[in-house]
Amino acid sequence: SSVCLSNRMLGAVVVGVGTAGAVRIRDMLTPLAGSAAEKLIVQGFVSRRKLDAHQDVKQISAEEAVSREDIHAAFICTENDSHEDFVRMFLEAGKHVCVEYPMALSYQAAAQLWDLAQKKGVVLHEEHIELLTEDYKQLKKEVEGKTLLEGSLHFAGGALKPGFGFPAFSGIARLSWLVDLFGELSVRAATFEEDAKQGYSKMTAQLLTSDSKPLTWIEERQAGLPRTKKINFVFDGFTLTQIPPAPRGTVGLFMQDLILFSAKLSGQVSTEELDRERVRILHCLGLAQKIQELCKTLKR
Repeated sequence: SSVCLSNRMLGAVVVGVGTAGAVRIRDMLTPLAGSAAEKLIVQGFVSRRKLDAHQDVKQISAEEAVSREDIHAAFICTENDSHEDFVRMFLEAGKHVCVEYPMALSYQAAAQLWDLAQKKGVVLHEEHIELLTEDYKQLKKEVEGKTLLEGSLHFAGGALKPGFGFPAFSGIARLSWLVDLFGELSVRAATFEEDAKQGYSKMTAQLLTSDSKPLTWIEERQAGLPRTKKINFVFDGFTLTQIPPAPRGTVGLFMQDLILFSAKLSGQVSTEELDRERVRILHCLGLAQKIQELCKTLKR
């Protein structure tokens, strides 16, 4: 099927037109020349709000998006807690899906969605632009081949809006960093403290690498808290306390992700690569769920 896909245009719909959805529409209207993204043509958007048009793209209903023959792919850019239902709806209809992370707020749901995508023979792609940033690529280079003794990643940011799920899921970008840098992890312990009146929350997860080296992941949030990422990775004979600065890339992060999704649609990504990605994503969601369960058990 990849052969027939590679020569024709594929229609797409964007579900949710917040910041990310608006960028998705813009990137499909002006794709990077000569890239796989030129294959996608935006046919409409779905939104709860009544909007006549967005960047000259028409609003359509979810029902129409699912049933239209000229719509082959859906971009899900809604609140996290509605990702699962939208992904399932479009997969059931035999459409390819690109969804903002996390694709679901439980490991079981995500595993079911992957199975459904495989059964329907369509692409399910979870966006992870945090792995595409120049500073992350630089960090990965610095870490490569070094033996980790212990480490920590502390993320701070503003208060979470409702609908984004438990911090282990809403912050899964940071967990993806740790898994991508240090391989398979396990959860040793996790705590969650919260002061609802102050809009404050702090999740601390104690993780272990496959050779039992400790990693601490902290997600701290409060209204007005500036976004920061602090790292402290201790290696044999070397400590990294700052994310290495890197010049900004020439291609936007969402455009890079769009090109990756399009490359999958036209069969340009190897089965091994797709499998590796699925294993990593499910591993991260499994860890997030374990962290959430440990935090909930402690609260009782």
